[in-house]
Amino acid sequence: MADKSIEEKVKDIIVEQLGVNPEQVTPEASFIEDLGADSLDIVELVMAFEEEFGVEVPDEDAEKLQTVGDVIRYIEERAKQGGGGGSGGATPPES
Repeated sequence: MADKSIEEKVKDIIVEQLGVNPEQVTPEASFIEDLGADSLDIVELVMAFEEEFGVEVPDEDAEKLQTVGDVIRYIEERAKQGGGGGSGGATPPES
């Protein structure tokens, strides 16, 4: 199976963490208003994104990530800045 895109991985994490239908997870969807997330859900999502993509999301950045599209763009930007680990953006090894 081919590697999933950042967008697909982000959507998979959101569906798993929030228990929502994949159809609800669109780039325009707001975590709180559309997907019913609370502040704890947001923290858990950020931690899952950090683990999956090997990026660190400072609190001040996390507060700005309001929609699914915001997260996808943020992670794509971080990956371009050198978050790929030299292996084509592969998932970091489990610790």
